Amino acid sequence: MSDCITAKRVGAGGSSPVRIVLTGSECTGKSTLGAMLAEHYGVPYVEEYLREYFIANDGVLTLEDAVPIAKGQLKAELAVETQEPRFLLCDTNMLSSAVYNKYYYGTNPEWIESALLQREYTLYLLCGVDIPWEDDGQRDRPEEREYMQGLFQKELEDRNLAFVKIQGTRQERFARAVEAIDVILSAAN
Repeated sequence: MSDCITAKRVGAGGSSPVRIVLTGSECTGKSTLGAMLAEHYGVPYVEEYLREYFIANDGVLTLEDAVPIAKGQLKAELAVETQEPRFLLCDTNMLSSAVYNKYYYGTNPEWIESALLQREYTLYLLCGVDIPWEDDGQRDRPEEREYMQGLFQKELEDRNLAFVKIQGTRQERFARAVEAIDVILSAAN
């Protein structure tokens, strides 16, 4: 795992549960990989709350929606954590809100910044843009996918968060993710 960037939070020890987040630009296979990993490990996974919120608001979002979206995502995480899974697997988290808020609105609400600082995540799986774009009516700006991916990586680096790049075919992505998760789980035991 030569491209795994280590950070202070990895292996921080027993006080915080293991939390793993799939992240990256739009249409990078996060949901597909999340479902595969959840099945493999026999754990529930936290789905992306934004999809539900987007549909409920007829696809019109503003900066005022940022905090309700982040709170909805966090609420979904906390609900899954009450099930006490072996580890928490999230199809995105509030970091995505931070990246997109800065991109679309030029700022990120303080509530989200504060919540991100208070909640520790063990590892981010940064899903690559090396798979075809699929338009589902929610995604936009396919021509900026690589630029957005750069913003995600920069956010992870600027916050000194541990991440592993996940690329390749579906099976290569799955194998790489399992390898990274197994290292984290082994270190946590």
